[in-house]
Amino acid sequence: MNLLITTPTEVLIRHDDVLAIQAEDESGAFGIWPRHADFVTALSISVVGWRRAGGRQSYCAVRGGLFTVTGGETVAIATREAIPGDDLAALEAIVRERLTADAEADRQAWAHAEQLRIQAIRQVIGFLRPSRADATGGPP
Repeated sequence: MNLLITTPTEVLIRHDDVLAIQAEDESGAFGIWPRHADFVTALSISVVGWRRAGGRQSYCAVRGGLFTVTGGETVAIATREAIPGDDLAALEAIVRERLTADAEADRQAWAHAEQLRIQAIRQVIGFLRPSRADATGGPP
């Protein structure tokens, strides 16, 4: 079978010697063999695995995506983000590292947005509060 995994910016995986593919959608894990009926499903955030001619097993962590089988021989996965790997344990470490970095970036972005919100509230209060000179009846 042919396997094609793409992200919005690149063709990540292109193999033409795939014997079997394992993936996961909302209903659970499933497998694809040559001559499979045409098929379309939305993938969960998961790891897709495949076995190539010669027995080599490979993996790709995907952040969801669209999984299609066409003509019983072409499997295409379109996903927002994918991380390929040949060793499942190493792939897990890479994914954990990336998730930790993404969580930290999200935390920093939230903190920055909160600082901007507080600054905006202070400016609005400053405009709404009469100045001391106005409160005493003197010139502004």
